[in-house]
Amino acid sequence: MIRLAVRVAREQSELVLAELLELAPAGVEEVELGEGTVEYAVYGAPGELPGLPDLDAAVGDAVVEISTTEIADDWGERWKQFHRPILIPAPTTGDTAATTLPALHVRPPWEAPSDLAEGTVREIVIDPGQAFGTGAHASTRMCLELLLELAAGQRPHGPLLDVGTGSGVLAIAAAALGFDPVLGLDHELESVQAAGENAIVNSVEIEVRPMGRNVRRLSLLSGGERSMAALAFLFAVFRSRPSPFYMMDEVEAALDDVNLQRFLSLVDEFRNEAQLLIVTHQKRTMEAADALYGVTMVPGGSSKVLSQRVRREGGVVV
Repeated sequence: MIRLAVRVAREQSELVLAELLELAPAGVEEVELGEGTVEYAVYGAPGELPGLPDLDAAVGDAVVEISTTEIADDWGERWKQFHRPILIPAPTTGDTAATTLPALHVRPPWEAPSDLAEGTVREIVIDPGQAFGTGAHASTRMCLELLLELAAGQRPHGPLLDVGTGSGVLAIAAAALGFDPVLGLDHELESVQAAGENAIVNSVEIEVRPMGRNVRRLSLLSGGERSMAALAFLFAVFRSRPSPFYMMDEVEAALDDVNLQRFLSLVDEFRNEAQLLIVTHQKRTMEAADALYGVTMVPGGSSKVLSQRVRREGGVVV
């Protein structure tokens, strides 16, 4: 694998990053080198990225250093090196009325717990899932420090809203510190799932109240009820942050007939204001579509790609 690195002064980094993201829209690696220099790196197979000698180049008004290196193709494990444990010390205050709190040790699951004495540190385990962070980013660390200060200085802590929750690190830390209720919002289904899984690992309960049920804990719900709770949250985000296009991948697979009909009713509400692309094996979901795209098997055992516009007469598929 080829690693193409571009080094630039921090004050000119936004210009260079914008140019790089046009070439690599999937994202780039960012490394702080110190002394006001930042490095952006793009990875690709030989032939996809050029093997260049070390050189200086101009990007707009910025002068950058470019280098390429060949690295072992072990990204499946090496990405874990970018997620290191962080220790957020407990705040020190002269206020005798302030609450004494343990430090926060935030780490990915493959790192060892802190060696500090028991009771002086609270372990928070966050699996980034190759897509999110574990709290090491400077802005996230500042938020964790602020949460500790707020928790030490006020009782009760009150509610907290984590917008763009990602892996759930801030929401989980807030719940662990006693904030109640805590709500984490994100428009990506993968983020909602990652945050939910991390909450369970850290013994933070997710509360859901299905209609007609007294059960609140997400862990006590059935698979279909969990799916419906996630979909309710997802469509609530769609309502608050509308988009012209939505894509969902087998989100209704675990739903029973009653909840599937509720899902399709929501889809019907959204179809006049947005395009929805749904990957599904459910026949009823297919019947609700305006167009079908997929692979089918014809007599004789061969498969073929199918695209079909669905016609309706009086609300019935014909």
